[in-house]
Amino acid sequence: MARRGESLRAIARQLDCSRNTVRRYLRDEAAQRYSPRPARACKLDDYKRYLMERIEQARPRWIPATVLFREIRERGYGGGISQLKVWLAPFKKSEPEPLVRFETPPGKQMQADFTYVRRGKEPLLAFVATMGYSRASFVKFVACSGEDAATLCQGLREAFDYFGGVPEHVLFDNTKAVVIQRDAHGEGLHRWNSQVMELAQDCGFTPRLCRPYRTKTKGKVERFNAYLKGSFVVPLVATLHASGLRLDAALANLHVRRWLDEVANARVHATTKVVPAQRLAEERAVMLSAPALKAPTPTSVPTPQRLALPVESLQHPLSVYDALLEVAA
Repeated sequence: MARRGESLRAIARQLDCSRNTVRRYLRDEAAQRYSPRPARACKLDDYKRYLMERIEQARPRWIPATVLFREIRERGYGGGISQLKVWLAPFKKSEPEPLVRFETPPGKQMQADFTYVRRGKEPLLAFVATMGYSRASFVKFVACSGEDAATLCQGLREAFDYFGGVPEHVLFDNTKAVVIQRDAHGEGLHRWNSQVMELAQDCGFTPRLCRPYRTKTKGKVERFNAYLKGSFVVPLVATLHASGLRLDAALANLHVRRWLDEVANARVHATTKVVPAQRLAEERAVMLSAPALKAPTPTSVPTPQRLALPVESLQHPLSVYDALLEVAA
């Protein structure tokens, strides 16, 4: 009678009952007919326990969805990243929108910076260099409590060697390791740190400074610092913590080069929409040659030939760390 369109009053009259009784029976019938469907199986179900463990291991920090996606894909996950991001959303705080960057031509600028990974009794510092055009980056971890000119210059030399050339300008912060006094000899004529100026003359680049209190000037390397910590440091620390180990400079440098080659500089950059390693080839074509990093050959009388020690006697092979960190396939 209800499907024929009869009113509650007409149905109640014909059945000799109250309208509330008719209304209750119709409501119960609708509830039985449209009961909730059972949840469908999801490709992500088998990996949710692992994901929750990784989230807890990294707290209070956050492992990006791209990193977690790569980890579960190595464990057999066959779904896409979209459903992973939807599932992770309730566990993650919202992030501010990225800043707009000023673009530079190939080989024009490199931004260099130090970022603290850990402070305290066992500090861990990272020297980071990012090419302005390609967004290709270099990282070297050092165990020191402050930014000094010697560490900066060594990091710059190794960055030039990694990039395969020297850019026209290198952009720095206003730190004592770079500049002793801004505008010491007039506007824009700074009193530079002697070690930095000597390196600039040897390699052929011009040092540049950010505007005071304007860290956004070197936003490309600042943005990469956050990416480095989220995509490399936090997952590695979480894995080491689960094994009862602590991250140090030697272990971080052992793994960061492969991460740079296979992940950071091989991904499609969110801003340029191009793989940094591909753009870096354009920069190498216009940059100066990278300086030699090897020490000069001594001119003294050669010492008697000694037997070379195997590398395994000086450090553990990479496979030991891979097995320890569960990186091996």
